[in-house]
Amino acid sequence: MTDILIIGGGPAGLAAGLYAQRGGANTLLLEEMFAGGQIVKTHQVDNYPGFSNSPDGFTLGAALEEHARKFGLTVEYTSALSMDLTGETKTITTPEGELEAKAVILCMGANPRPLGIAREEEMVGRGLSYCATCDGAFYSGKTVAVIGGGDTAVSDAIYLARGCEKVYLIHRRDSLRAAESLAQAALAAPNIVPVWDSVVTEFLGGDAIIGLRVKNVKTEEESELALDGVFVAVGVLPRTELVRGQVALTPAGEILTNERMETNLSGVYAAGDIRNTPLRQVITACADGAIAAFQAIAYLS
Repeated sequence: MTDILIIGGGPAGLAAGLYAQRGGANTLLLEEMFAGGQIVKTHQVDNYPGFSNSPDGFTLGAALEEHARKFGLTVEYTSALSMDLTGETKTITTPEGELEAKAVILCMGANPRPLGIAREEEMVGRGLSYCATCDGAFYSGKTVAVIGGGDTAVSDAIYLARGCEKVYLIHRRDSLRAAESLAQAALAAPNIVPVWDSVVTEFLGGDAIIGLRVKNVKTEEESELALDGVFVAVGVLPRTELVRGQVALTPAGEILTNERMETNLSGVYAAGDIRNTPLRQVITACADGAIAAFQAIAYLS
């Protein structure tokens, strides 16, 4: 039986693995694809402290894995098919069979909610981003668009407006869903231009985005916006399918934890993008993972 079983090999899982193994716990990490999680899709990580050379996400993910393996972390590339987390012994079923652990750290992450229009996946990194905090600096002095009307989208627009020449804020309704204070701040900014009652129907450009085609949902009228970058902020999809009905979730489907990364189940922790966090970044995921591992070791003791 493993002391600590970690599900997910993104920054949160790898940091948890490093801290757990270094703390003396026999630790196993399961990852279904490759080390690094969502960051492997990022062509340049510009804001992770200590990496001033701005590595690409794949390189950073590999470095995190190598560091964790240095302390003896075992990484197995396989999928978790089901989980039973309610008992004292936690059971994870994989294609190769069942694994048992005394404690589990859930680090399966979350996927950005896509718009669902043509060429969306291929334009990621070519003018399309789901993270203004990650990629906004690349568009200093340029024109961009933020798609969405909630807190995240409006916060992103305000953040981008500090460095961008113009920020289109495209929302399918005629008023923002964000908190009133955020909405007022965005609408007062001289370089944030609301595009009301509109949805994006097409990315314009070949190898890189040069504009958007948008449609007014009330009039059906279409128009084009010339710009350099697009930030999609219409929500995230936490990967919590395997733990629904066992672990407490927020209304948005995120795993509900306290500041110690503890869930409602004894011996079960969550870290990174999958939990109720206000910021989804490499640095916060790593911090979550370290806290979760520390608490799991205390639980084992």
